[in-house]
Amino acid sequence: MTTEPEIRVVYVEDDERLARLTTQYLNSHRVEVHLVARGDQVVSTVLRVRPDVVLLDLMLPGVDGLTICRELRAFSNVPVIMITARVQEIDRLLGLELGADDYICKPFSPREVVARVRAVLRRASAAAAPVEPPFVLDEARFEARVRGRALILTPVEFRLLKKLGAQPGRVFSRAQLIDALYVDHRIVSDRTVDSHIKNLRRKLADAGVDPIASVYGVGYRLEWPAPDEGSDSTRSTY
Repeated sequence: MTTEPEIRVVYVEDDERLARLTTQYLNSHRVEVHLVARGDQVVSTVLRVRPDVVLLDLMLPGVDGLTICRELRAFSNVPVIMITARVQEIDRLLGLELGADDYICKPFSPREVVARVRAVLRRASAAAAPVEPPFVLDEARFEARVRGRALILTPVEFRLLKKLGAQPGRVFSRAQLIDALYVDHRIVSDRTVDSHIKNLRRKLADAGVDPIASVYGVGYRLEWPAPDEGSDSTRSTY
């Protein structure tokens, strides 16, 4: 008996051997794969297939992955996982600012691809689920309430929590957070952001929660528990 796929993926990769091996593994784990070898064919394929996730190689013939990511974000919030052998921080930061949701660095195992696909879908489901906000922000007092408990925050800590909480699951680079933290646009180092994150984490931990996750080499994201995985709310909006 044939098992119906759970997830529909557009996989963009011009390495024929890698694409074939990865596709075979994904198919065996109930992932329906629509393979694309050229960057200039991605947008039309996404519009036709309406995938749950796009696996997007960075270096492609026709159009590069970063340009494709920008084009996709003009009409869709479908989760995009960039696949790249270029691991320099500037590539990761630029990809996130264009709207990529995650990264996989080559070489990778097909098992990692499946895990990453399921993880971004869980985050997308959590962001779309109509749940009670985990905290309430009082801008007049620079105060947050977590599960009914008041947290007294500095203005910078308040703006930091507000920025991260506006888009749970999204990774913000340190540069993006610096722009949100200081209204006078002062020049500060990445270490300053790390220090504010540390203090904010301590105050949240005192309230019994630890939602801020570090993403190595990129920045930070706010993570709250996802809804039950049986939810059918993982489909993307186009």
